[in-house]
Amino acid sequence: MNDTLPVVGTRPIVLDFKPVLRKLDEVDFFEFCQANRDWRIERTQGGEVIIMPPTGGMTGGRNFNLIGVFYAWVKANGTGKGFDSSTGFTLPNGARRSPDLAWIPLVRWHTLTPAEREEFPPLCPDFVVELRPRIDQLSNLQDKMQEYIDNGTQLGWLIDPFEKKVYIYSPSASVVCLNNPSRVSGEPVLPGFVLEMRDVWE
Repeated sequence: MNDTLPVVGTRPIVLDFKPVLRKLDEVDFFEFCQANRDWRIERTQGGEVIIMPPTGGMTGGRNFNLIGVFYAWVKANGTGKGFDSSTGFTLPNGARRSPDLAWIPLVRWHTLTPAEREEFPPLCPDFVVELRPRIDQLSNLQDKMQEYIDNGTQLGWLIDPFEKKVYIYSPSASVVCLNNPSRVSGEPVLPGFVLEMRDVWE
């Protein structure tokens, strides 16, 4: 698969595997993803498989900065576990998603079995971030953010570095769009976490 996928540029590919995936359980799908580790693979609630190639240099650098800043907060706070974009989560609606950054309280993480932790954890993270690459349509990422909220996410950030906007998602309020903010607060889900946006815009 790695040698034959018809990748056009660096755009994601959407494949309709519904007839096949209906026969695959979560273990089978996990093994399918592990056999194609060069690709970031997601599965929608409807059974479509989305295959995304590696990011470009600018997006990868921004994501690296974001994870570094968040890692420092996770270690200092000590109440949860952070994850990067290579982690897949099986959401309650059956979709399998890989946010660019995610966080789960330890009390939820510890409810999972060792096998569930090793594969695609069957839960929706409390906090997620999607960092828009140039190739992705904003509307696709907005739909994904709403899916996170509908499945239990308590706080989500959609960061658009090209328009310098941050969209804030939560289950108790309408989406808020911040135009070129200097910083974004994670309160109350992430007490004390503040992201200085210069770490992402640059």
